[in-house]
Amino acid sequence: MKRNIKKVAVLGSGIMGSRIACHFANIGVEVLLLDIVPFELTDAEKEKGLTKEDPQVRNRIVNEAFESTLKGKPASLYHKDFANRISLGNFDDDMHKIKDCDWVLEAVVERLDIKKQVFENVEKHRTKGTIISSNTSGIPIHMMLEDRSEDFQKHFIGTHFFNPPRYLKLLEIIPTPKTDQEITDFLMHYGDLYLGKTTVLCKDTPAFIANRVGIYAILKVVESMQKLGMNIDEVDKLTGPVIGRPKSATFRTSDVVGLDTLIKVANGLYDNLPNDEARDTFKLPDVIGKLEENKWLGDKTGQGFYKKTKKDGKTEILTLDLDSMEYKPKTKPKFSTLESTKQISNLKERFPVLLGGKDKAGEFYRDSFYGLFKYASNRIPEISDELYRIDQAICTGFGWEIGPFETWDTLGVKKTVEKMEEAGYKPNQWVYDMMDSGADSFYKVEAGQKQYYDLDSKKYVNIPGTEEFIILENLKESGKEIWSNAEAGIIDLGDGVINVEFRSKSNTLGGGVVEAINKGISLGEEKYRGVVISNEGSNFSLGANLGMVFMYAIEQDYDELDFMIRQFQQTMMRARYSAVPVVVAPHNMALGGGCELSMHADHVQASAETYIGLVEVGVGVIPGGGGTKENALRVADRYQEGDVELNALQNAFMNIAMAKVATSAYEAKEMGILRPSDGISINRSRQIADAKAAAIRLADAGYTMPVQREDIRVQGKTGIALFKAGIAGMKMGKYISAHDQKIAEKLAYAMCGGDLSYPQEVSEQYLLDLEREAFLSLLGEKKTLERIQAVLQGGKPLRN
Repeated sequence: MKRNIKKVAVLGSGIMGSRIACHFANIGVEVLLLDIVPFELTDAEKEKGLTKEDPQVRNRIVNEAFESTLKGKPASLYHKDFANRISLGNFDDDMHKIKDCDWVLEAVVERLDIKKQVFENVEKHRTKGTIISSNTSGIPIHMMLEDRSEDFQKHFIGTHFFNPPRYLKLLEIIPTPKTDQEITDFLMHYGDLYLGKTTVLCKDTPAFIANRVGIYAILKVVESMQKLGMNIDEVDKLTGPVIGRPKSATFRTSDVVGLDTLIKVANGLYDNLPNDEARDTFKLPDVIGKLEENKWLGDKTGQGFYKKTKKDGKTEILTLDLDSMEYKPKTKPKFSTLESTKQISNLKERFPVLLGGKDKAGEFYRDSFYGLFKYASNRIPEISDELYRIDQAICTGFGWEIGPFETWDTLGVKKTVEKMEEAGYKPNQWVYDMMDSGADSFYKVEAGQKQYYDLDSKKYVNIPGTEEFIILENLKESGKEIWSNAEAGIIDLGDGVINVEFRSKSNTLGGGVVEAINKGISLGEEKYRGVVISNEGSNFSLGANLGMVFMYAIEQDYDELDFMIRQFQQTMMRARYSAVPVVVAPHNMALGGGCELSMHADHVQASAETYIGLVEVGVGVIPGGGGTKENALRVADRYQEGDVELNALQNAFMNIAMAKVATSAYEAKEMGILRPSDGISINRSRQIADAKAAAIRLADAGYTMPVQREDIRVQGKTGIALFKAGIAGMKMGKYISAHDQKIAEKLAYAMCGGDLSYPQEVSEQYLLDLEREAFLSLLGEKKTLERIQAVLQGGKPLRN
């Protein structure tokens, strides 16, 4: 049958339930969020004379939980207005409303008896054929089916979201033996296409896949640390971004998530896995027991492995000494192994150096990773028949860049097996069988498609569900790169579309990237039908190469700076005015020049998680790559559509002057950075394919190069006077410094078209020249150079 999910009921409004409800609202689904009726009145309710029958009392739990979620950071909604898609109620009064829902998702407390009570109530009201699922992270899914009808059992399944649901991509799908295959197939597809998730099919085993392997990996790190006599600062230095893990590494992550959560999952695994060969690793060390006794559970209790304190008015982070159980000043450990990898930007090339280290860091990496490799190999086929599912689950659930088997590949499978045997970590027999069959890696790339070694067929097979994805790394391995320099490359995406990929540090827009953009558009005009500008870095682009700008500014080489800015402006205009459509696909951070490039594209295909804005005032300048011009142009066009011009101009001015960054692609549309016609990809893995499709659509529609604009209406002195009055007021109120005032006045001058005596129409080039002049003049200011230096040295803006 064809299914449409128009309305979802989420039962349970706790941290997970409310956030899951928000993510359904993010994708446009109507949501009914329900929770229990309170057992007792609060003192405040008694004072107001309320009774248990008053709606505000009966819905107190759901109302307070949802309100707390809306206030939480990071935000659970792409846009605050999406909260209107969620209606609230309680189990007693509103459960009958689930009859209109296409999917009923349970997210109540982790107790089997309570879940069974909820499902008994659900059975009375649901419409036959609708999906029912549980968000449990630990209770076996099949145990919830007792006393349920055949129709309920056929449509029941586990759907384990990871917290926070908006940001973590993993959705584990856990069918029972009685789940209809159609339900499993539907949710695997729906989670990917609509919810933007990596959907991983799991067996109904304790903690499923991600928590089973992920919690083992954390506790193995602790075990290796104790074996080698290391401390918390050392381990977090070694287990963060250097190995492709989150910046919070091991112990900081535990503090953020809550040590009680780690304890609960680890204890559950120890109790429920009597036959696991590594069961003792799940037995928590005494030190964690002491933390639990002290109620030092992390951020939620104010201290855990780390503690924040104030010293001389400044925040100081203290680290727990696990021997003395006292907090001491944080240290900055150094390891020769880490020093030797500083120049290796490619993570896969870094791993052989890290595990080959001759110091304590190398010992730590070998012990922890060899243990992880052995454990992961032993989980097949127990928790998954396919090895790729373990990598997918751990990467998307725990934020790793590459999973255990892919990491193993970077080290060489056979060579690593020999070293694992020496260290006492012999892997599972199937790994030897794989090598005996002639296969020397867990993965390989064939014709741009990533394949995994399938144990049953003893062949490499395409990873299911990824056929529609475009992965640039896979295309490069297949020889599809047609041009490159040190900072960027151009890759053939097929069907007449090419992709410009940035590879500079932080994907900054230096000379090599600018060259690649121009080369890509030229190639597109000569031989192809469209150009996509995208990459697979952590961030799309953090803007211009600030170090280069600072160097020329310090040397007062204004001719070189002028040439650099002109070239950058011309490149932005080349993206707008070319003979083929140019589609830009920003994701995560797209700041400064990354935002300007997006604003000049024929079409933007943004990831939903795009944090985009013009932030140049933070370093003492105004946008110099066409961002100021483009805002003035868009305001002028809105005025022609009947908008109140000066209000729109003021909003655009304030967005730049306050360095405001949109916290999602939807907010970027509201701010005017993205246009109503621009696209949004919920699933980041599909974004490049979506961008390619947009380029083809534009080409097939008969794309014609636009004509440069000569009709941009600007306000001249009228607008400048308005802005100057507001700026002066902010300076008098001590909201901004004298240098902030100078920057703001330069911005107003450029956005209003300069010192024109009356409102009139000007060209794009006229506005670009004003913008460039203002940018250059600010680079001559000592306070601007101080701001740039502060960002380059410490990464934090200076207010001077």
